[in-house]
Amino acid sequence: MAGPGFDPIAEAERNWRRWGWPDPTAMAAVTSITRAHQILLARVDEVLKPLGLTFARYEALVLLTFSREGELPLGKMGQRLQVHPASVTNAVDRLEAAGLVVRVPHPTDGRTTLARLTDAGRALAHRATEELGAIRFGADGLDEVAARRVVEDLTAMRTAAGDLDA
Repeated sequence: MAGPGFDPIAEAERNWRRWGWPDPTAMAAVTSITRAHQILLARVDEVLKPLGLTFARYEALVLLTFSREGELPLGKMGQRLQVHPASVTNAVDRLEAAGLVVRVPHPTDGRTTLARLTDAGRALAHRATEELGAIRFGADGLDEVAARRVVEDLTAMRTAAGDLDA
């Protein structure tokens, strides 16, 4: 990693300005977000890997935990997790192989398959959440106010990109 006191992103921004390239602040923001994402995923993976989970599988378990009946159609899971249907299928395949969810037919729509949380899946979702909470989901350096500001700023960006309704 970078040496003490040296920030490669700040240096890139300085060079961007020196060369007269467009929007150095936006470049630094994107690069900072990308690096923060790497840091967060590494911290989260440290907790989830020993539990046999990835972040995607953890999100699927939590989504099912939050659902009224502990089950959802795979298509709805993809919409709520904002991922491609193939990603949901892969996550559910892995969770099913681990005994954390089961696939069941939809009771009224024969074309739809539901992913249903098992007791083991519910217990693991709770355990993983406790362990992630203990490390604040890897968000070291952000107090509650700063974390809220990040959420609000990135929500504005997501809205501008059409990810949410304005």
